[in-house]
Amino acid sequence: MTRTLVLRLRGAALAAVLGLFSALAALPAHADQCDDIAKQLASQIDGLKVNFKAANVVYLTHPATRELSLGCRGRSYSIELYAKGDRKPKPEFYQLVSSAAAIIFTVPKDDTTTGATRCLKRMGLLRGDKVSMRFRRLNMDCTRTKTEASIAITRGKDE
Repeated sequence: MTRTLVLRLRGAALAAVLGLFSALAALPAHADQCDDIAKQLASQIDGLKVNFKAANVVYLTHPATRELSLGCRGRSYSIELYAKGDRKPKPEFYQLVSSAAAIIFTVPKDDTTTGATRCLKRMGLLRGDKVSMRFRRLNMDCTRTKTEASIAITRGKDE
């Protein structure tokens, strides 16, 4: 009686393992969303190149920025665009940031241009060198030092 019970359990376990393997084999292979977005940015923005990927961050290069990166899956955000430029950013910097944010977050370019411009221009004597704001469901954090200014645009995981 014990032997038949063991054989039945072994048969059930084998069927469960085979079912699990067949279910996993049927799932389609997906490329990383971050890589797809980086390729889309490179194809739609002139001068933008995908540099390399480390952990969940894809580093990009563009002549209008000192640093440019696309981060995926943080603790409190799903996607982050980080750009660093001169202390007083040029119009090319604003255009790059707004174009990239519009593509990444699928919002109108006019909205991202307005939000990025407001965030970067609010820094100063009255508000300080660190400004955090929310515009059109995007979180924008702007900081500046003596030589450079940066902006990080994120969208929360729950949105």
